Amino acid sequence: MPNIKPISDLRNYNNVLNDVTVGAPVFLTKNGRGKYAILEMKDFEKTQATIRLMSELAKGRKSGEETGWLALEAVEETLGITHE
Repeated sequence: MPNIKPISDLRNYNNVLNDVTVGAPVFLTKNGRGKYAILEMKDFEKTQATIRLMSELAKGRKSGEETGWLALEAVEETLGITHE
């Protein structure tokens, strides 16, 4: 269940921060609407890495569609992968 608190609870920010755990951010509301999320740095870094990966995958897909795809053998040769 999401941990949702009003932003006014930040007056006692130590209590709010104690509720933040990996995989369980605290969501803050202002005037009854979602405004902020407080999460562990580990979760933030993982999210950022996922965004970068998805961006690179989208670039690769676009490149493949515009200039053509490489055959598996060509990729393996470029990477120096050999099969014995």
